[in-house]
Amino acid sequence: MNPFDFVYETRPARVVFRPGAALTATAEEARHLGLRRLLVLSGERGADTARAVADSLGPACAGLHTGARMHVPVEVADRGVAAARAAGADGCVAVGGGSAIGLGKAIALRTGLPLIAVPSTYAGSEMTPVWGLTEHGAKRTGRDPVVLPRSVVYDPELTLSLPVPLSVTSGINALAHAVEALYAPDGSPLVALMAEEGVRAMAGALPEVAAAPDSVPARSRALYGAWLCGACLGATTMGLHHKLCHVLGGTFGLPHAETHTVVLPYVLAFNAVAVPEAAATVARALGADDAPGALQELAGRLGAPRSLAELGLKEADLAVAAGQVAGQAYANPRPVTTGDALGVLRAAYEGREVRERG
Repeated sequence: MNPFDFVYETRPARVVFRPGAALTATAEEARHLGLRRLLVLSGERGADTARAVADSLGPACAGLHTGARMHVPVEVADRGVAAARAAGADGCVAVGGGSAIGLGKAIALRTGLPLIAVPSTYAGSEMTPVWGLTEHGAKRTGRDPVVLPRSVVYDPELTLSLPVPLSVTSGINALAHAVEALYAPDGSPLVALMAEEGVRAMAGALPEVAAAPDSVPARSRALYGAWLCGACLGATTMGLHHKLCHVLGGTFGLPHAETHTVVLPYVLAFNAVAVPEAAATVARALGADDAPGALQELAGRLGAPRSLAELGLKEADLAVAAGQVAGQAYANPRPVTTGDALGVLRAAYEGREVRERG
């Protein structure tokens, strides 16, 4: 593949990155966008932080809606749209992880309301025009520029309360965006630079976060890595890894970040034979010889789940998931048969030691 044959499209978005920004910069970003009635969104777990952000908006806050849920069930999106309309909102502020930002995107998709994102995890959704909704046990996704947040406020202090186990899995979820961007059909040299730096920053930060969860410098480095990895997700088309995780989450209700953490090494091992340059880039960023093995070792060393069985998947679910994955169209550097998908899933289900394979 010729590395100098590509298209790169930048997308309009502002980023504010500094400790304390959630309570000092969000109102400034609202004024910058000309917004005067903002509905603040969060899940129940992040309600206290969202309330503080809502208070910082003063009279520009039109209400607080704490109904966000993982994988954005369509009925949750319906309630969010109704809340925005009832409040007379001219925009939304999503405070939290992928669930809150996903709800904000769902509202933007239906109403066109501009979105400000204040992420408190390393999910990266804030940097993408990708939306997702779950209905009747299936998650569907799409891309629409209307859902891309107009402003993103990165405040490392918001992540200080993120428990270490969730910090680790959220961070490895971010790594997955960069890994798949490196072999995406619409990649570019700039995306590759962001991906390698994102992997290097995140992989270096996570052990520091685990050792000192209240370290603002460590949290800042992790959030910086998440920003870069999220930007890679927003600029490229994801492959087998993300399709597997969407099926496992949307159909079987597995937790988002933990599922990404378990599955990533197995998918990279499967794809590495077709994209040795991408695998070598990941290995270089990790300071290792074997990228899939290094990813698995990093997750295990930091106490992350090692198998899909640990996450509650049943053995009988494997064939169903494999059929769904093989039956859908998506970009991937290797063709994926039902047997291939089943092989990756079974290895991840059992938590086998991972190796690059053909």
